[in-house]
Amino acid sequence: MVRVVIVDDDPLVLAGLRMILGGASDIAVVGEASDGQAAIDVVRREMPDVVLMDIRMPRMDGLAATRRLRERGTTARIIVLTTFDTDEMILTALQYGAAGFLLKDTEPAEIVVAVRRVALGDPVLSPSVTTQLIATVTKPADNSRQRTARTLLGRLTDREREVAVAVSEGLTNSEIAHSLHMGIATVKTHIGNVFAKLEVTNRVQVARYIHDAH
Repeated sequence: MVRVVIVDDDPLVLAGLRMILGGASDIAVVGEASDGQAAIDVVRREMPDVVLMDIRMPRMDGLAATRRLRERGTTARIIVLTTFDTDEMILTALQYGAAGFLLKDTEPAEIVVAVRRVALGDPVLSPSVTTQLIATVTKPADNSRQRTARTLLGRLTDREREVAVAVSEGLTNSEIAHSLHMGIATVKTHIGNVFAKLEVTNRVQVARYIHDAH
């Protein structure tokens, strides 16, 4: 059972998400909050697997709450769910440790699938968000960024480098396992090592280093 906390200051959105997720037999909504500070308290109390986090909220916004939760070592995977998809907002959310970024006009069935995927350790991004990120990470790197990327990537073993390249291509953990002929657990171990050695918190940052190194 995937335990989920929903965070949004709009009661109608909360009710809608509760209804969408409540229809899935393998998902349980265990808590709700209407601002970032309350979200931190609910997550600490309920220890969910996944958090659906709005951005624009009173007291503390979703980006700040995401950063605070990551700093406090929460194991919950956070999906930012919003009506806004600016480059800066997307990158900030991912840099703060979000595992996904979905727009609120995402189809209900896709939200359910996204929650399941994130709970398994895979990232999720709305198609329009993916397009924007590709445009961002494919901008030519300057010499200093290239040197930094090559230095960091030099810390990886050959196998970790292969996994990092696969991550940069947008493959899920199961797709990487199939492509590189290894188990899911091994893939997760390699990804954890890649994150630690590159000093990053998500796959988009890995992709940027792979791109910048070339």
